[in-house]
Amino acid sequence: MATPDRVSYWNKTKSLMFVMLGLWVFFGYVIHMFVEQLNSIVIFGFPLGFYMAAQGSLIAFVVMLFWFARRQNAIDEEHGVHED
Repeated sequence: MATPDRVSYWNKTKSLMFVMLGLWVFFGYVIHMFVEQLNSIVIFGFPLGFYMAAQGSLIAFVVMLFWFARRQNAIDEEHGVHED
């Protein structure tokens, strides 16, 4: 039986999952489609397209991982299903 609290929990978890999926697609694919245009921007002596392919996307994925874990933990605590 789906209680309102379970529905709310699942809706918040689903929303977070879709946000993370969208960010993953953006940093994993979309950024790399525009490498030529991004190479006109230079950061620390490296073209932005090269930087995003070599390290920028990886850094974004690590930040996303920690942000997701923190946000999901907050959702779990809000609904009383957190782990100790």
